Formats: sequence, structure tokens, C-alpha cells
Amino acid sequence: MKLILAEKPSVAKNIADALKIKTKKDGYFEGNGHIITWAFGHLVELYDAKDYDSKMKSWKMDNFPFIPSDFKYKVKSSPQNRAKSDAGAAKQLKTIQSLMKRSDVEAIISACDYDREGQLIGDSIIYRGGVKPKAAVYRLLLNEWTQNEVLHGLETIKLNTAMKSLRDAGISRQWADWVIGINLTSVATLKYQKGKGKALNIGRVLLPTLKIIYDRDKEIENFKPEDYFKLKATFQTLNNKEYEGTYMEDKEEKFKKRETLNAIHDAIQNKQAEIIDKQVEKKKEFPPFLFNLSNLQGYITNKFRGWTSDKVLKVAQALYEKKYITYPRTSSMALEESIVGKTATVLKTHSEDLPYRNEIKFMKSKRVFNNAKVESHSAIIPTYLKPKRLSADENIVYTAIKNRFIMQFMPIAEYEETKLITKIEGQDLRGVFVSKGKVQLVEGWKKVEKIQSKDTLLPLVEEKDRVRLIDSEVTSHVTKPPKHHTERTLLRVMETCGKNFKEEDDSEELMGSILTGFSIGTPATRAETIKKLKDVGYITTESKNLLCSDLGKRLVETFPVHDLFDLEFTGRLEKALSDIQKGKASKKEFLDLVFHFTNNSVETIKNGEAIIIKEVSSSRATNEVLGICPKCDGKITDGYKSFGCSNWKKGCKFVIWKNDKFLATMKKKPTKTMVKDLLKNNKAYVRGLTSKNGKKFNAYLSYEKNAENDYYSWKMDFSK
Repeated sequence: MKLILAEKPSVAKNIADALKIKTKKDGYFEGNGHIITWAFGHLVELYDAKDYDSKMKSWKMDNFPFIPSDFKYKVKSSPQNRAKSDAGAAKQLKTIQSLMKRSDVEAIISACDYDREGQLIGDSIIYRGGVKPKAAVYRLLLNEWTQNEVLHGLETIKLNTAMKSLRDAGISRQWADWVIGINLTSVATLKYQKGKGKALNIGRVLLPTLKIIYDRDKEIENFKPEDYFKLKATFQTLNNKEYEGTYMEDKEEKFKKRETLNAIHDAIQNKQAEIIDKQVEKKKEFPPFLFNLSNLQGYITNKFRGWTSDKVLKVAQALYEKKYITYPRTSSMALEESIVGKTATVLKTHSEDLPYRNEIKFMKSKRVFNNAKVESHSAIIPTYLKPKRLSADENIVYTAIKNRFIMQFMPIAEYEETKLITKIEGQDLRGVFVSKGKVQLVEGWKKVEKIQSKDTLLPLVEEKDRVRLIDSEVTSHVTKPPKHHTERTLLRVMETCGKNFKEEDDSEELMGSILTGFSIGTPATRAETIKKLKDVGYITTESKNLLCSDLGKRLVETFPVHDLFDLEFTGRLEKALSDIQKGKASKKEFLDLVFHFTNNSVETIKNGEAIIIKEVSSSRATNEVLGICPKCDGKITDGYKSFGCSNWKKGCKFVIWKNDKFLATMKKKPTKTMVKDLLKNNKAYVRGLTSKNGKKFNAYLSYEKNAENDYYSWKMDFSK
């Protein structure tokens, strides 16, 4: 028997389907010489500080810095109560461990995602407690979960020992973020926060990302608009055709003094002119590169309202688990050269019904297939499976990926650019008038998304033709400040660690820079970072724009550990993790650096000036009785953190937390009025809830006991 461990139940089902295994048992599939079981992502997590030492239960400045001599793991905590283990995780972990001990299991295959986190998830379960299993451990490395790939992958499994560098990178990232987060969040909250409430969150990736937004906001705030002027003229050819030109001196068309252009404007009235140069150039427009995760997130959030990068990742992950797209958490914008044949099959499948299918031609180009431009995983493309039914959100993401893929094999778009230089006769002017025209010759890949190119037509003229100036005007303009960051532009800065690439850049040089590992976060974590910045109140959103909140500004301007705001410092840490993954750097040296940095940072905060960055106005407990408990007839009172039952010590589980996560997704908190209505009428009419798209709506909410346990969940109803 071979025991396969998948990262999620849906992936285990994909593997079982590929192996034609129908028999499902409690926590695993079995048949055809295989047992397939699954995790729910991480089943174990690092100890909390208080698990190592009971004195860490209370936050005291003297307790920090705190760095364990030996990092330990426990079953992941329950989301409802962190003091207890998650029952589902504990049960599944026990199932996996019992399967590993079966006498008929001759090999264990980790089929978790092929990345740092996937390696960590699999190894933390298989080698739980430092115990090496009796059976040999192998690794299944796949880029998609289609049947063909699963069967091929199982024939080419690697020994798990070959993945040591990947595991070291995963552990280094996890331990580093724990040490920096636990220590600096604790001492910063003790030092800079007044009142009890959510901690002042400090993180290795969080703070430099905040600084990017802060810096852009400051740029806009300090921007001083300047007036500038242009001189535009309209010329008429001998056959009465008209065209416009802009006056330029020394390649500059913007002038600071209006008087300079006014004098030229007056001098050229009713003058004849000559076309002294005509340049016609055919230019090629290549399609944008295949999507990596950051580019996909940027494209979708920019094009569609109500989308966040976090939502794009979740939808892409769902498509991946349904076998419709390849692995989404990739930084690559090219494909491995080894999958040329498979890619040709995928293209043929998706081209069959297209009206322009005769223009699609498969070619092995370096722009698409290039091993030097692939880091661990190829770019995101569709698989050979065509979906029969997708949700509206899935359709948006899937169509974008499919279209970007097809574009690579369409004709290159071509346009003709014409440039005319017109000089006024009889005037000793330093400058000339420049006119530009553009005509699309070959639509090519632009047909895929019906991209309209705007033609600017110029009349048919030749060099040395004489024309007449019939109109001119001095126009006034004002310089504009830079634009606020959006998720699209922020992702690009994080991806390139602030290197000076244009926000719309899509060059070969940019591709190379992305793959060096010198970045802020990874494709998998950037969306989570942006979401967390919003959740902890460091940034706000205004339409698509991301803005630094007052709390975020105070943090940037006051927090004394400046290295955490430095893109270079963060980029070096991420580069070191990338090098550990490639076997080029030492896990021990990296962690020693992080521990040293943490110790110094704690001392810096302790010795720094005591300034209040965050003041929490606590909602005091009134202990007012709001109604009768629907479970045990106890009294529901208004407590410090919750509306809860007076019989909670006797085991009553009825509680509505004041920071309830379900309500928070709709930008609401439970109120005394809402709780009273729920207790009296079994439901409450709640106004001003906010949808994922940012729209306001009203609904009836009820709070009902779960069938499978003693806890309660929200139900929503729109009818009376």
C-alpha cells in the first residue's frame, strides 16, 4: 500500500478520481493499492509564547525579548477558542498517524502543494514530534491536478529528502515571522498603546508595505502643482486636408512662461509652412506576458469593481483545486520548456470554438517557453479540462487566464506610426511643430479581448510639401500629482521591491527582476498582507485607491525600528529565504540574523520615547441583562468582550462576541438592540450591512445552534 497525504480534502478527491478509487472511509479513501488521506492546510502550529513558559500569559515588558531555544508544535487551535485544540484537526491528525503505522503501508507520499508552505504542512504531519516513519517518504510534485498529471506525477515521485532546502526555507520563514511578530507586537503594544483592545500589529512584511502607501500619500500631500503651457497649431494642405501639430524646442513641448509662446503665436499668424521631415515606421505590439499571481491580481482588481487581491487568490485557488487551471501561487510569467507538447494540446482544446481559430498557431517561442524565466512553477494557464459550469466570479478569473494564454499564439499586432515635422517659413524660430499619427495594420492578439486601438489619422503628405497655418492656440495646463496606490500598483512595487519599473511595465528585464527573490513577501502572501493592513486599520480604501489611515501614519512616523520600514532590508530577508530554498544559504545563519535583529529591536523600543500611537476606547461591561438565554434560560448580559450567558461557568456555550467575525465581514458589530431583538423574536432586522462589492443592504439575522456541536452560527434571511 502507498499512503498519499494531500493538503486538502478536494485535492485528495482529485487524486482518488485519477486512481479510480471510489471507497471513502472516515478521513481517507482506500483502493487499488493506495490510501489517500488529507490535511486541512496546517494541522499543527507553533506553540504560543505562554505554552513555553506560564509567565508569558501576561504581557510584561521584562518578559521580552522571548526566543525559544527549541521551537515546538501543537495541534492547531480552535478558531472559536484559542485555548483549546481544533477538534477536527486533532481527529484528522490521529487518523493520518494511525494510517502511517499500518503494517501494509510501504511508502508515504506527500502530495501537498509544491511550495514552502506545502512542504512545511506535509513534513510537520509526517515527522510529527521528530519521529521518522518506518515507511520511505516520497514527494509528489505537480503543477495541476488533472488525471493525466496525477498519474504521470506518481510515476516520477522524488525522495522527500531531496526537498530539505524547500523545508528549511519554510521553517525559516515561519520561525522568523513568529519571533519578529510575537516580540515586536507585544513590546510595541505595551509601549505605544493606551487601553485594552486589538494589539498594535508589527510584522516583517506588514510594515514595509504600509510604508509604500505612506510614501505615496506623502508625495501627493507635498506635491506643488505648477502651470505650464503648450502651443498647438492647425495646418491645411494644398488639397484642404487638416492636421494638428504641437510646438517643440529641444524635444520639449511644455513651457513655463506663457509670454514665450504668446510671442511665437503672434509671429506665425497666416504664415506658410513646409513639411521638412516625414518618418513612417512599422511597429510590433507583442501580447502581455502570461499571468503570474501578482499580475493576475492586478489585472482583475483594476478591471472589475469590488475585487481585492485576496478574493482573486481565493477564486484562482478554487479553479486550481477543480483542475481547471495550473498552480496559481507562482511568480513566473513563462512556461517550462518540458511542457511544450502538453501546452500544444491545451491550446488545441481551447481553440476549437473560437471565431478566429484559423489565426491561432502554436509555436515554441522563447517569450512563452523559457526555463531561465521559471521559478519553481510555470505561469498560470488553463488545463486541458474545459469547465462546464462556473460561478460568475470563477468565470471572470478563468476567462482572463484563458484569454491571456490564447493571446500568446495569435499573430503579433502591428501598427504604422507616422511623424511629421512642420517648420514655419519666414520666421527664425528655434522650434518646429510635431504631429504624430497611428494606424493599426494587424489586429492580431487584440482580437481575443476585442481591444480597440484608437487610430490617429494624418493626411497623405510628403516631405517638402508646403502647407498653410490656419489656426493656433496657447493652452494652459497644470502638473498633476502622482496617483494613489491601488492593489494593482502596490502588488507591482511589492513584487519588484520598489525597483524603478513603470507601473505598466511588462519587459524582459522586469521578468528577470521578479525571479531573483528580492521582493516583499511571496505571491502567496501579498494579498494576505494587504488584507491585514485593512483589517488592523493601518490603511483605508477609497474606490480602488489605498490610503494610509491616521493610525498608519502615526505608526510610520513614530515606530523606532526603521529597518522594518526599509524595502531594501525586507528584500534582503526575502532574498535570503529564496537562497535557502535553492540551497545557496544557511537556515542557521538566517535565523541567527533574525534573532539578533529581534533582540536589538526590542531594546530599541524599550529605550525609545514613550508616545501614544494607538488609543483604544474600551466598551465597558455594563452587566445589563438583555434577555433570557435560549439554551439554558440563564441571563444574557452585556460583558466586556461579549454578550454572554450567566451560566457560562456551567458549560453554556451561548455567546455573541463583540468582535464577531461574520458580522465584521459586513462591516457591522453586534449591538444591545440587536441582541435584545434576537432573544425576544429569534431574529433581528439589521440595516446598513455592506456586501463584498461595497453595497449597502438590509437583512434579517438569526443566531441558531449548530446541529453537529454546541456552538451557534448566524443565518441570513431577506424575507419577513
